Amino acid sequence: MEPETIAPATIAHVREVCQDLPECELQGDQHHKLSVRGKTMGWHTVDHHGDGRVALTLKAAKGDNTALVASDPTKFFMPPYVARHGYVGVYLDTGDVDWDEIRELVTDAYRLAAPKALAKLVD
Repeated sequence: MEPETIAPATIAHVREVCQDLPECELQGDQHHKLSVRGKTMGWHTVDHHGDGRVALTLKAAKGDNTALVASDPTKFFMPPYVARHGYVGVYLDTGDVDWDEIRELVTDAYRLAAPKALAKLVD
């Protein structure tokens, strides 16, 4: 399936997750930025640099990106440019996306980016 076909459904799922997080914003068109109070927590990308994939790149705790990629390299990847800053990528075009797991990853990214007072609201 083409990325442009899958993208609307995946962005709808991500938008739903963000709605449950105080002051979480999802902005953009082809590449949506996830942020909280101006701090970036990730991106939803479609055909990023011509890779032909739909993916989510999220802030992760130190070392988590390496562990996640090692646990399942068909689902997780080290995103270009930002992996060295702790971000992890997860493919959303595999057909068997675990949206509960995505919710957990987005919530973890939110906790890392949000001010402490907001982060406490989701604990």
